[in-house]
Amino acid sequence: MTHIGAGLCLTMICSDVCELQNTTGPCLNPPTPTPPVPDCPEWDKMQNETFLLCNCTLARCIEDNIIEIIPYECPPLEEIECANGKKPVLVFDEDYCCQHYVCDCFCEGWGDPHYITFDGHFYSFQGNCTYVLMEEKTPKHNLNIYIDNVNCDPGEDVSCPRSIVVAYGTLVVTLKNHNVIGAPKMEVIVDGTPARLPLVHGGVKVLSSGLTMILEIPSLEVVVTFGVTGFSISLPFKHFGKNTQGQCGTCNNNPADDCMLPSGQLVESCALMGDHWPIPDIHRPECIPPSGPKPPVPEATYEPCTPDSLCDLLNSRLFADCHPLIPPDNFYKGCVFDSCHMSNPTVECTSLQSYSAACAQAGICIYWRNYTTKCAADCSGDKVYKPCGPAEPPTCQDNPEDSSTIVVTEGCFCPDGMKLFSKETDICVEKCGCLDPEGVPREFDEEFQYKCQDCVCDRVSGLVRCRPSVCPPPTVTSCSVPGFILVNESNPVNPCCSSLVCRCDSSTCPEKDHSCGAGFTPVVSVPPEKCCPEHTCEPKKVCLHKQVEYQPHATVVMAGCQNCTCTTEEDPSTGLYQIKCLPILCNQDCDPGYKYMELSMYDCCGKCVQTHCIIDINGTMHLLQHGDTWSPAENKCEVYSCVRIKDTFVSTISSIQCPPFHEANCQPGTIQTAADGCCKVCVEKARACKVESMHRHIFYQGCQSAEKVEMTYCEGACNTFSRYSKEMFSKEIFSRDSSCTCCQELRTSNRTISLQCLNGDVLPYTYLHVEDCHCKVSDCFPVAAGLPLPLPPE
Repeated sequence: MTHIGAGLCLTMICSDVCELQNTTGPCLNPPTPTPPVPDCPEWDKMQNETFLLCNCTLARCIEDNIIEIIPYECPPLEEIECANGKKPVLVFDEDYCCQHYVCDCFCEGWGDPHYITFDGHFYSFQGNCTYVLMEEKTPKHNLNIYIDNVNCDPGEDVSCPRSIVVAYGTLVVTLKNHNVIGAPKMEVIVDGTPARLPLVHGGVKVLSSGLTMILEIPSLEVVVTFGVTGFSISLPFKHFGKNTQGQCGTCNNNPADDCMLPSGQLVESCALMGDHWPIPDIHRPECIPPSGPKPPVPEATYEPCTPDSLCDLLNSRLFADCHPLIPPDNFYKGCVFDSCHMSNPTVECTSLQSYSAACAQAGICIYWRNYTTKCAADCSGDKVYKPCGPAEPPTCQDNPEDSSTIVVTEGCFCPDGMKLFSKETDICVEKCGCLDPEGVPREFDEEFQYKCQDCVCDRVSGLVRCRPSVCPPPTVTSCSVPGFILVNESNPVNPCCSSLVCRCDSSTCPEKDHSCGAGFTPVVSVPPEKCCPEHTCEPKKVCLHKQVEYQPHATVVMAGCQNCTCTTEEDPSTGLYQIKCLPILCNQDCDPGYKYMELSMYDCCGKCVQTHCIIDINGTMHLLQHGDTWSPAENKCEVYSCVRIKDTFVSTISSIQCPPFHEANCQPGTIQTAADGCCKVCVEKARACKVESMHRHIFYQGCQSAEKVEMTYCEGACNTFSRYSKEMFSKEIFSRDSSCTCCQELRTSNRTISLQCLNGDVLPYTYLHVEDCHCKVSDCFPVAAGLPLPLPPE
């Protein structure tokens, strides 16, 4: 019965006279087929079905809930090259058992604007709408990123990024620059409402370095930056690989398919592709996708324009350390284009800043702004410019248990040795404490006066607590510090009160000894708030170790496995130069067959320890581990082996001795080389000594093999003779020459099978299996003594 549709079935029946009869009618409900019973019901697996057990362990169903454990073997790591110039990263497979290399997704844009896609494809695009930079082909993490471009030069038909919009789940965060021409005016807008930075909301973190805003989604390892220079998008391949589309491309390490339209069609020009990714905007009705692909847009030519010399910095020695990691070609193209088509000369700086940011992400930090006056970075307050700094600077209110972003960016940071008072304030402090009502940093437990109030920085609450000042009665009736005399005057510290104070009269100062210890030189001066001259010991420009002075760059002898040198870096605690020590570099390069190992905690360096046997054949080395054997391809009869004796690896060579081989005893066309690659074997002629076999059940201790077993034995004729010796005619005693050979086994092996017992047990049984036979010489037993047979006539 065959279902043909509409509830009808075709039935074909063979009649008694072998004629095929076809009938069509309503389908009868067929019986529900019984699902097959698993051979391993405990695991719900059929016989020979392989499955992942646990902890990267494979298993295969044998039968009756018996499974075989199979080692989980990972394929060898395959090195790859990322088309976007980034370093490959290691990720686990879906079972978290094996690792492989992938290329994370990194897209950036700058200038007016120039794009580098996730897979490293460079193009320029001057669209004046809001476009899809990146969206997921198949929504998994509900992440979409858009760019809003506007015209930014009245004299040229060019555009600049005004904002980056990140839609994550139900949250929409806009990073916006309200002034694309001139000094930037940055703002963060969350769901249409301006927000203060730093911002942590809905799984999204937004920070600012003063020049760049950084948006991070820690759970997805997503980092988006936007500033006056442009934007960048960093996505991990493990979350977004092969699942992106838009103006940033496809993120599959293949630049050839980056210029893809929403329909999936590929076009030759990414500049043409960019027009097809607009977002509908009621305020910009002209922003609609083209009706069809346009002709390819020719690349812009830069002649006869001569670019500004600022662009040449990209190819200069200034960025030489970064050139091997990130080629500057695309950034130079963008700089030349901006130099020739933008009336605002500072737009050229975006190419240098974008390239510098890419270098910083690769670990190369370059102070490039010192080489140009067009691209100065002005920092407000007491902050200083740094080309590489943490996007989330440390503050006094940081919680060590809270995670912070590791993104590196350029911007305005606190000077070395200082940190932000808090994330909400823009004040740098050397020591953490409180901020007084005028915003001045105060140390914990510091007491001060504010508007005739006595205030203190409370360590417990971190707040300034004040109470009205009370003028104390005069407590000074005499001056204990040498050189001072008592004077009644207004208190300069507390103008609300007057007090008796001590004033200097140097005529009463005593004489003192002005000597200093090693590493210091005396300096005589009058300290603040004192009257008499005092001496201080100022550090010399030397290093000090065990009361011995060392000049800068001199070698300092110290114990331990280290080389120590006197540097020109000052010790903040003593003011002396610091001694820097570096561990002794041990040569860990070992010859083939040897491995570098640490031997003792008391030795500075380890040594190369042999781990393999080294076989040198005509200048070519072969490494063998303990127990391994190897034969040259040109001589399989030579066998090299490796044996470890204590800590020594000994290699031996042996030769395979082939048994006698007679081609005359072989069947024609059966001569071949044995599996060892050395000896010849063949199928012998029928009467020759050879291996015969029979198939029998094996019985042992009441148990029996489930199937007949092949039992081999030797059978065949051998060359045996007995004849009189010619020498017997000259002797009185008759003698004969005898040669007796028997067809016997030459090579055997032990084979083990499982016998089934009546009680259900399985009994292993080992029997002898004849692998090869030959004619073996044996003793000839003499016949009964008697008269010699008559000799045949000569």
